[in-house]
Amino acid sequence: MSVETRRIAETEFPDWLRALATGFLRPPVVTDEEVASRLPHTDLTRTQGAFDEGRCVATYRSFAQELTVVGGARITASAVSNVTVSPTHRRRGLLTRMITEDLAEAKERGDAVSTLIAAEYPIYGRYGYGPAASLTEWSVDVPRAGLDGRWSRPDDGGRVDLVDGSDVRKLGPELHGRLAARQHGVVSRDERWWQVNTGQAVTSAFPWTEPFYAVYRSAAGDVEGLLTYAADDKWGDAKQPLNTATVRDLIAVTPAAERALWHFVCSVDWVTTVRSGGRAPDDLLPDLLPDPRAARVVTQADFLWVRVLDVVRALEARTYAVPASLVLEVGDASGIAGGRFGLTVSPDGAACAPSSSAPDLTLDVRELGALYLGDASVLRLAALGRVEEHSPGAAALADRVFRTARRAWCPDVF
Repeated sequence: MSVETRRIAETEFPDWLRALATGFLRPPVVTDEEVASRLPHTDLTRTQGAFDEGRCVATYRSFAQELTVVGGARITASAVSNVTVSPTHRRRGLLTRMITEDLAEAKERGDAVSTLIAAEYPIYGRYGYGPAASLTEWSVDVPRAGLDGRWSRPDDGGRVDLVDGSDVRKLGPELHGRLAARQHGVVSRDERWWQVNTGQAVTSAFPWTEPFYAVYRSAAGDVEGLLTYAADDKWGDAKQPLNTATVRDLIAVTPAAERALWHFVCSVDWVTTVRSGGRAPDDLLPDLLPDPRAARVVTQADFLWVRVLDVVRALEARTYAVPASLVLEVGDASGIAGGRFGLTVSPDGAACAPSSSAPDLTLDVRELGALYLGDASVLRLAALGRVEEHSPGAAALADRVFRTARRAWCPDVF
C-alpha cells in the first residue's frame, strides 16, 4: 500500500504528535494533557501528515504569520514548522508532496512569502527558500569585560526593574509591536507565544523553569526594553562562582534600552559568563563593553529562510535606499513565482510589474529570497554563479539596491 499524504483529522492529532516527537528525537509518548493544550492552537486545515497503513510517519504544519520587511512594512507570510519524516520513511518524497501542496495553497491564499527556520541547510533550497537572515551568538567573559556593579545602573535617567511573567504578558506585546515596526526580519508573536514563553501554558512534554525578567524604563517612564534570562548554578573548587547567564530574549526599541539591559545582565553578581542567545550579526553587544574582545563568537549561522510567492507584492512592500531600474528574470521550477519583472525603486517607493524587456539579471527564486531582507550580496552570489549578469554593472547596482545599513534579525524560533 502506498503512503498517503493529506490533512489530518482531529482524531489523528495524537498520532501526529507522536510522529512529531519521533522526528525530533523526543520520547514518542503523547499525553491527553498535551493534546488538550495544543489542539485548540493548531489549524488542522494547514496541518498535514503522511500515513502508512493508518500510522502517521511524517508531519508538516503551516500557520499565518507577519514578517517585517525592510522599511518597517509587515507582509503576510505562511510560516512552516513541525516538519518531520520518521526514520523508516525517509527518501520517499513525502516532504516534497506536502510542501508543494502547502506552497500552492499559500500562493492562492495571497501570502506574499513563506518562511521557516531550517534545521538542515541542504533541504529547503530545493523548494525555493533562501537564507535571508543570519544569527550570531556571543559568549561574554564577564571579568574581562571591564564591568562592575556601577554599570548595572543606567546613567541616562532610566532604570532597570525586575518583573514577573504576568508583567511581561501585559507589557511585552506592545513593546514587541514597536520592535516589529522598525526591525526587518522580525516575525509576529501572538497571545499564545506570550503564554508559552512566560510559563502560563505548560505541559508535561515541555517542562518549565521560571527565568528572570527585567524591563528598562526611560526617564519618562516608558518601557523600551525587555530582557529574559536564566542562570545555572556552577561553582569552582574554592567556592568561587562560575555561573553562566543565558539570555533567552532581549528586545529593545532604543539604543539606551539595549545598552542598559546588556550592562545589567553582564553585571549580575556571581555571573562570570553571559551567553547572548541568537542576535543579528551586527548587534551592538560587543562594542557596548569596555573591552569588546570579552565577547567571543560561539555561533554564526543561517537562521530565517524566505521563499517568495508573489514577486510583485514582495518587492513593492519593502523600501530601497538608492534609485534604480532593473529587469529581473526569476526562475522557479515550481511555477509559483517565476517570470520576468521590471523593478523601479527610489527612496520614495517601488513599482514592480511583469516585463518583456531584456533582463539585466537572472536568478532563481531561492536567491531572491536570500536577497529579500538585505542580508545577502548580489555581487557575491554572482561570483558563486548563482546570479547571472546580462547588463554590465547590473550586479553592482542591484547590490546597492537590495543591501541595508543594518542586518536583518529574527528573534524567534518557530
